[in-house]
Amino acid sequence: MADDPSIGADKDFVEYVVKSIVSQPEKVVVTRTVDDMGVLLTLQVAKEDMGKVIGRSGQTAKSIRILLRVIGSKDNIRVNMKIVEPEGGEVRGGELEEDVKEEKSILDEPELEV
Repeated sequence: MADDPSIGADKDFVEYVVKSIVSQPEKVVVTRTVDDMGVLLTLQVAKEDMGKVIGRSGQTAKSIRILLRVIGSKDNIRVNMKIVEPEGGEVRGGELEEDVKEEKSILDEPELEV
Protein backbone atom coordinates (compact mmCIF):
# COMPACT_ATOMS: atom_id res chain seq x y z
CA MET A 1 0.00 0.00 0.00
CA ALA A 2 1.23 3.53 -0.73
CA ASP A 3 2.54 5.86 1.99
CA ASP A 4 -0.08 8.49 1.12
CA PRO A 5 -3.12 7.89 3.39
CA SER A 6 -5.47 9.70 1.00
CA ILE A 7 -5.26 6.98 -1.67
CA GLY A 8 -6.17 3.32 -1.55
CA ALA A 9 -8.12 0.54 -3.20
CA ASP A 10 -10.93 1.02 -0.68
CA LYS A 11 -11.42 4.67 -1.69
CA ASP A 12 -11.32 3.80 -5.40
CA PHE A 13 -13.90 1.06 -4.82
CA VAL A 14 -16.35 3.38 -3.04
CA GLU A 15 -15.97 6.11 -5.68
CA TYR A 16 -16.57 3.63 -8.50
CA VAL A 17 -19.63 1.97 -6.94
CA VAL A 18 -21.29 5.17 -5.72
CA LYS A 19 -20.70 7.08 -8.97
CA SER A 20 -22.30 4.15 -10.79
CA ILE A 21 -25.56 4.35 -8.83
CA VAL A 22 -26.11 8.10 -8.36
CA SER A 23 -27.62 10.54 -10.85
CA GLN A 24 -25.01 13.26 -10.14
CA PRO A 25 -21.63 11.46 -10.09
CA GLU A 26 -19.71 14.74 -10.31
CA LYS A 27 -20.91 15.59 -6.78
CA VAL A 28 -19.53 12.41 -5.21
CA VAL A 29 -16.64 13.16 -2.83
CA VAL A 30 -14.81 10.44 -0.92
CA THR A 31 -12.28 11.46 1.73
CA ARG A 32 -9.95 8.86 3.22
CA THR A 33 -8.34 9.25 6.65
CA VAL A 34 -6.17 6.80 8.56
CA ASP A 35 -5.69 6.66 12.32
CA ASP A 36 -4.98 4.06 14.99
CA MET A 37 -8.55 2.73 14.65
CA GLY A 38 -8.12 2.01 10.92
CA VAL A 39 -9.38 3.67 7.76
CA LEU A 40 -12.42 5.94 7.66
CA LEU A 41 -13.96 6.83 4.31
CA THR A 42 -16.24 9.86 4.43
CA LEU A 43 -18.76 9.92 1.60
CA GLN A 44 -20.61 13.03 0.39
CA VAL A 45 -23.23 12.94 -2.37
CA ALA A 46 -25.89 15.29 -3.73
CA LYS A 47 -29.01 15.61 -1.57
CA GLU A 48 -31.13 13.96 -4.25
CA ASP A 49 -28.85 10.88 -4.30
CA MET A 50 -28.86 10.11 -0.57
CA GLY A 51 -31.71 7.62 -0.91
CA LYS A 52 -29.88 5.73 -3.65
CA VAL A 53 -26.70 5.46 -1.60
CA ILE A 54 -28.44 4.42 1.62
CA GLY A 55 -30.93 2.11 -0.08
CA ARG A 56 -34.13 0.62 1.22
CA SER A 57 -33.74 -0.03 4.95
CA GLY A 58 -30.05 0.84 4.62
CA GLN A 59 -29.23 -2.25 2.58
CA THR A 60 -27.09 -0.52 -0.08
CA ALA A 61 -24.90 1.25 2.49
CA LYS A 62 -24.65 -1.93 4.55
CA SER A 63 -23.56 -3.92 1.49
CA ILE A 64 -20.87 -1.38 0.58
CA ARG A 65 -19.57 -1.49 4.17
CA ILE A 66 -19.39 -5.29 4.13
CA LEU A 67 -17.41 -5.24 0.89
CA LEU A 68 -15.10 -2.59 2.35
CA ARG A 69 -14.35 -4.87 5.29
CA VAL A 70 -13.43 -7.62 2.83
CA ILE A 71 -11.08 -5.23 1.00
CA GLY A 72 -9.56 -4.17 4.31
CA SER A 73 -9.09 -7.74 5.52
CA LYS A 74 -6.78 -8.33 2.57
CA ASP A 75 -4.29 -5.88 4.16
CA ASN A 76 -5.40 -6.67 7.73
CA ILE A 77 -6.87 -3.19 8.33
CA ARG A 78 -10.29 -2.06 9.56
CA VAL A 79 -12.19 0.01 6.97
CA ASN A 80 -15.44 1.85 7.69
CA MET A 81 -17.55 4.35 5.78
CA LYS A 82 -19.45 7.37 7.05
CA ILE A 83 -22.12 9.00 4.89
CA VAL A 84 -22.37 12.74 5.46
CA GLU A 85 -25.80 14.34 5.26
CA PRO A 86 -25.78 17.15 2.66
CA GLU A 87 -25.76 20.72 3.98
CA GLY A 88 -29.12 22.43 3.98
CA GLY A 89 -30.73 19.16 3.04
CA GLU A 90 -33.45 17.86 5.23
CA VAL A 91 -33.16 14.38 3.78
CA ARG A 92 -35.65 12.83 6.13
CA GLY A 93 -39.10 12.50 4.73
CA GLY A 94 -41.46 9.66 4.04
CA GLU A 95 -39.73 6.40 3.24
CA LEU A 96 -36.23 7.88 3.45
CA GLU A 97 -36.68 8.72 7.15
CA GLU A 98 -36.88 5.00 7.89
CA ASP A 99 -33.73 4.42 5.82
CA VAL A 100 -31.80 7.09 7.74
CA LYS A 101 -32.85 5.58 11.09
CA GLU A 102 -31.67 2.20 9.85
CA GLU A 103 -28.40 3.79 8.71
CA LYS A 104 -27.69 5.05 12.24
CA SER A 105 -28.29 1.61 13.72
CA ILE A 106 -25.91 0.04 11.18
CA LEU A 107 -23.14 2.26 12.51
CA ASP A 108 -23.65 0.75 15.95
CA GLU A 109 -23.23 -2.84 14.74
CA PRO A 110 -20.14 -4.71 15.96
CA GLU A 111 -17.35 -5.27 13.46
CA LEU A 112 -17.46 -8.51 11.49
CA GLU A 113 -14.61 -10.92 11.99
CA VAL A 114 -13.30 -12.04 8.60
